[in-house]
Amino acid sequence: MATKSSIHIKSCNVKSSGAHNRRTAEYMRNIGESKIYIVPELSADNEQWINQEFGNPDLQAHYDHIKQMVKEKTGRAMQEKERERKSKSGKITKVAGCSPIREGVLLIRPDTTLADVRKFGEECQQRWGITPLQIFLHKDEGHWLGGQPEAEDKESFQINGKWFKPNYHAHIVFDWMDHDTGKSRKLNDEDMTEMQTLAADLLSMTRGKSKAETGKEHLERNDFIIEKQKKEMNRLNATRLYREYQLEQANQKMQEAESATNSFIEQAHQKQQQSEELDKAISEKRSKLNKEKGSELLSAAVGWATGKSKALKGEIEDLRDEISTHEETIERLQGKIQTMQSDHQRELMKLDGKHQAELNRKEAEHTQETTRLKNRIAWQNHLIGCLSFLLLKTSDIFRKAVNGIIRLAKDYYKPRFDTEQVSDIKDALNLFGDDRQSHRAAGDFLYLTAKQKGDLDSREQIKAKQEVDNVVDGHYDYQQKRGFSIRR
Repeated sequence: MATKSSIHIKSCNVKSSGAHNRRTAEYMRNIGESKIYIVPELSADNEQWINQEFGNPDLQAHYDHIKQMVKEKTGRAMQEKERERKSKSGKITKVAGCSPIREGVLLIRPDTTLADVRKFGEECQQRWGITPLQIFLHKDEGHWLGGQPEAEDKESFQINGKWFKPNYHAHIVFDWMDHDTGKSRKLNDEDMTEMQTLAADLLSMTRGKSKAETGKEHLERNDFIIEKQKKEMNRLNATRLYREYQLEQANQKMQEAESATNSFIEQAHQKQQQSEELDKAISEKRSKLNKEKGSELLSAAVGWATGKSKALKGEIEDLRDEISTHEETIERLQGKIQTMQSDHQRELMKLDGKHQAELNRKEAEHTQETTRLKNRIAWQNHLIGCLSFLLLKTSDIFRKAVNGIIRLAKDYYKPRFDTEQVSDIKDALNLFGDDRQSHRAAGDFLYLTAKQKGDLDSREQIKAKQEVDNVVDGHYDYQQKRGFSIRR
């Protein structure tokens, strides 16, 4: 069970957030059969809540409404993009663009309810003025384990024979704006720390340690899954190394047993040789004594030699017994080693097969995605080419603007557009709309058309793109008013 609380908030991508949070049919199709982190069988446990006070649940529509509200309240357009600010000392500071809609990912318990998370959102609104727009409880995400979970893991469970580690969490989409002033809410580090504590208290979870204490950076969903898979691979590699260590120890024991056996065999050979030499000496003494001192001395000598011979033969038998015992030990060790080698080889083959299958699947997904993107780009280029051809044939304004861009790009000594060319380009931009976003898209379209029609090289493309952007961003207007040079 996820006992530690955590919430991570970042700017909300209003174009893609809804598809993921609502599990739309198109989103699930794009995931494909891989289902890397979503188990559709568990999606029925997901819950959602939409703030009805804001009417339209579409985040893009709400975003556009906020832009209009900011314009009305402040008299200025909302700054959406990151910009640079230059101080009197010449130091350049990057200023982030406005993020009017932000999304928080909140860890929850398996039994956390939608009402629990709504209570958290209401507390956030009361304390900091950030309004929850949407809440989604996701209980169908997680990652697959390579084997059985560790003993202390009580969350994981089996699905179709495979172990699955769930990642229970909630997505909270906030309106981060003050609608009375048209300005963004300002939350500092202390506020975010208090929010973490609030989540732990309301959801009955243990307060997680802050990033300042742990030094760990927050991981996005896919990065978190990859990190978990890396840990699982490290665990499997540790098991493999332990098995190899056991195999090495068994081999070492077998070598020691073989060495001891060889030593015993050598001793037995020496004893056998001593016995043969003693038998020979007995025979010689018997012959000699028969000749010299008669049967009495012969009997005494034979008795001593016979006793010595029996003792040696007894030692030889003992050595043979020890050799037999060690040979049995070696045979058992060899059987154990062979079994361990077979098990180890099977595990290696299984692991290699799993790795290869995963690599093949990833490669197939990558190839499929690359092909799909290439086809989409080719189709978009085809559409752009057709639309460019149509406008060049039917619109004098568009044609004059494109020809002016081509002439400037190919003129090595002319650094910027003249007044007439700027006017032609502005007229062409206004064909597509009168807002900044439309002008930006139209500027890109003019540049792409000029690049294709004029067959511009890389230097000419850079020059054309830069000067068209200067017109779109209003830098030529600034030059005409102040007499300053265009940014280069």
